[in-house]
Amino acid sequence: MKKLLAVTLLLALAAGCAKRDDAGATKSTGAAGAAISATYQIAVIPKGTTHEFWKSINAGAVKAQRELAGQGIKVNIIWKGPLKEDDREQQVQVVENFIAQRVSGIVLAPLDRKALAGPVETAVRGKIPVVIIDSGLESKAQSSFVATDNREGGRIAARELGKMLGGKGNAILLRYAVGSASTEEREEGFLEVMKKDFPAIKLLSTDQHAGATRDSAKRTAENLLNRFGREVNGIFAANESSAAGMLLALRDAGLAGGKVKFVAFDSGETLNAGLKAGDVQGMVVQNPMRMGYLGVKTMVDVLQGKSVPAVIDTGVGFVTKENFNSPEMVDIVTPPLDRYLK
Repeated sequence: MKKLLAVTLLLALAAGCAKRDDAGATKSTGAAGAAISATYQIAVIPKGTTHEFWKSINAGAVKAQRELAGQGIKVNIIWKGPLKEDDREQQVQVVENFIAQRVSGIVLAPLDRKALAGPVETAVRGKIPVVIIDSGLESKAQSSFVATDNREGGRIAARELGKMLGGKGNAILLRYAVGSASTEEREEGFLEVMKKDFPAIKLLSTDQHAGATRDSAKRTAENLLNRFGREVNGIFAANESSAAGMLLALRDAGLAGGKVKFVAFDSGETLNAGLKAGDVQGMVVQNPMRMGYLGVKTMVDVLQGKSVPAVIDTGVGFVTKENFNSPEMVDIVTPPLDRYLK
């Protein structure tokens, strides 16, 4: 019996016990109660997990984790999100599960500005801070909002497409999805400049949504081109998947290669190849790696009690065939994913 008690005591001394401190870090303590390590458990929740944009967000989060480790700050990144970007219920469930697990903090890209407001407010009431990335939320509960100025990105798309068309002709806006704050901002920015600065450009269609996948985007694009293919001179698509679907539809319709001027929002392997081939005339680009990186860094600042900005702008630019390989663009259009995700 004494031997059994001794073994049990030895195991308890070796294993210690896990406690969550006021800052949300999980601490491991020995028998004397002295903290020997502290790790922030940070959940990073994307809108989806299939598009290259989200892989770049993931890489940025890992980059921040490694940098913080070099400073002696232990962070465990828990990456989990819905498979497709239209699964609101699954994303809500992911958030609720992390609340139940009592993670230190949540970095979230909400796929619906309204549907995710309640779960975020529940997290914050439970002393789990939330940093919002990429897309806005109809709530003030978050500690910070780290994102592109999406409205300005839409304005840039309109200015560049308007110039390509010489200020005249017919254009189409292919929207993404209802409730997605980031893309709705882009779409409104595009329409704002088109109507104000290019009144001679007729907008043939502005109310069609591509949906969450490249395949659904291609179907919508095909319907638009079947209807307006003989009239359209320029097209803007509001995110990576909608742009990739439109690119495929333009090729199938024989309208690629600059016959119809095409501006995409976001880059990616398919769109990069399209730009080089002359099928995409320009891309409005974000910096998703920087977004993921700053999302995690900002969360750690919050957990350490530091003051953080309410809004952090991660930048937006415009890429063409001519500046694709420029030093300021290369890590944005071809991010070093393998360095962080393999």
